[in-house]
Amino acid sequence: MPQLNPNPWLSIMLMTWLTFSLLLQPKTLSFTPTNNPINKTLTTIKNNPWTWPWP
Repeated sequence: MPQLNPNPWLSIMLMTWLTFSLLLQPKTLSFTPTNNPINKTLTTIKNNPWTWPWP
């Protein structure tokens, strides 16, 4: 069964992950977002008790 032979695929996978983690990830993390988040004030929800029509 050729699927069980990890010879070419294991090295390709490891090289891909190393390339991503060492070269591409710091480049993508260095980008600054164009729209900074706005600090919004939290609104409080008023809980009004329900007046039931039956006693």
